[in-house]
Parts: sequence; structure tokens; C-alpha cells
Amino acid sequence: LVHIRPLPAGSGAETPPPAPGYYDTSCFKRGDLLEVPRTLFIHFGIYLGENRVAHLMPDILPSITGDRQQIQQVVTNKRLILGVLAKSASVRVDTVEDFAYGGSILVNHMDRLFEDQGRGNEEAARRAEKLVGTTAYSLLWNNCEHFVTYCRYGASVSFQTDKFCETVKMIIRDQRSVLASVLVGLASIACLGVAPSTTLPTIFIPFFLWMAG
Repeated sequence: LVHIRPLPAGSGAETPPPAPGYYDTSCFKRGDLLEVPRTLFIHFGIYLGENRVAHLMPDILPSITGDRQQIQQVVTNKRLILGVLAKSASVRVDTVEDFAYGGSILVNHMDRLFEDQGRGNEEAARRAEKLVGTTAYSLLWNNCEHFVTYCRYGASVSFQTDKFCETVKMIIRDQRSVLASVLVGLASIACLGVAPSTTLPTIFIPFFLWMAG
């Protein structure tokens, strides 16, 4: 839900994107990794030059239509939510304005987390361009952060996902929150797909211990 855009107060319409030229792109280089902090998460993209950004977004339309003109329109909240539920997404190219949607932009801020910065800017941009198109979506296994880290560093990882999983594990370990942990686990399985077999015992064993106690 990181990509959901807030609605203006007293309005049923979605906030329009900033006008072209809202961002100064003169400091961006082709292949730069762009980050846009949101309320809870961070959205990521790869700058392609000429005010274009490749980024992965959940979207239901690519799975139900081949109309490129319709798909290329700015993704609405409804399309996004249905895409998350259907595990459907696309790597798309948008303007910097549509990508950031009014948020502040950090450039190559993730480089500090990688000792070996791996591929150069041009190779990162080419990798992003090759991946443009329909893809599967998973909040835990294939999100916008996985996309950019693969393109720029050659390793598909998501630090946000790791932090989320660690938080869930801490909740599960807390015997005072066992029942809540089970509900979170069931909701995660229902929304994100069947969890790996190694995580199922982690979710259900504390529940059985709680029931037995």
C-alpha cells in the first residue's frame, strides 16, 4: 500500500500529480536510484534520463487488457489495490512527477548499504529498460525495492521486507500476543499467498502452545 495516494480533504477525486518541471532533474544521472519516502514505506525507481523513471507498481490492468495506451495512464488507487490482491504488476516508465507524486526524492541513498556498488549507472538503466512490462507482484518477494536493487546492485533484496518480517517474528514470540500473531499470519497467507513451509511452524506452534496452556 506504499503507493496509495491520499485524497484531498472534502474531495472524492485523487490528488493530481505535480505539473511538469516541478522537480529539478539536472542533478539526476541515468541509472541513478531514486527513493521517495512515504508515510510508512519508501517507493523506488531507476532514473532513465530525459525526465523518465522506471519503477515497479502493482496494477490490475496488465492482467485484463493489452491496451497499452490505457495501461500507461497514471495508476489509480483502485487499480493499485486490485493489483496487490491479484498479485499483478508492471515495470513502467513514468515522468519524475508521476513517479514521485509530490514527495521528496533521495538520490542513490541506498548506496551506503552496499559495500560493492556493483553495476555502473548505464548498466543499471539498461537492466531496468529490459524489465519494462508485465510482471508478478508480491509485497514480500517482488516489490519495487527488489526491482531497483537487482538493477543497480545485482542482488534482488528488500530491506523494508526484512524489517517487516522481523517485526512479525517479534510479535509472534511475544506470548501475550499469540492470538494476534496467528491472525496476522493467516491474513498474510490469504493476501500474499502460501507462506514458505519454514515459516508455517513459526506461525502456528506458538498458537498450539497457547491453546495447550
